[in-house]
Amino acid sequence: MSQEEKRAYVRVPIDIWVEESRDGELYYQRTANISEGGLFFERTVPHPKGTIVNLKFTLPNQSKPIEVKGEIVNLPEDPDGLGMGVKFLNLTEEQREAIVRYINEQLSNKGLKGETK
Repeated sequence: MSQEEKRAYVRVPIDIWVEESRDGELYYQRTANISEGGLFFERTVPHPKGTIVNLKFTLPNQSKPIEVKGEIVNLPEDPDGLGMGVKFLNLTEEQREAIVRYINEQLSNKGLKGETK
């Protein structure tokens, strides 16, 4: 993934727990930020790049959880580093709109520019 692709979407900080599962294993990960294209887990031992995971999370002030597949696309440069970037793979239009709405609310609340589509 090129640097341009990584920055294709506006990111906003978000601090929520995300249920992440794969191969019968279940993890609860803490997020650092979210964009229309994915999210970043901080302070976690990363899975190998390319790993496909199932994600389930609920955005603040929303009641319907988002369930989506994700691919690990970004790892810390330091081999002993923590954290990993996850790209959403199969967002529905409704889920994408909910994420965009949340991002735009955060940008608006902080007086930031750069509304997403």
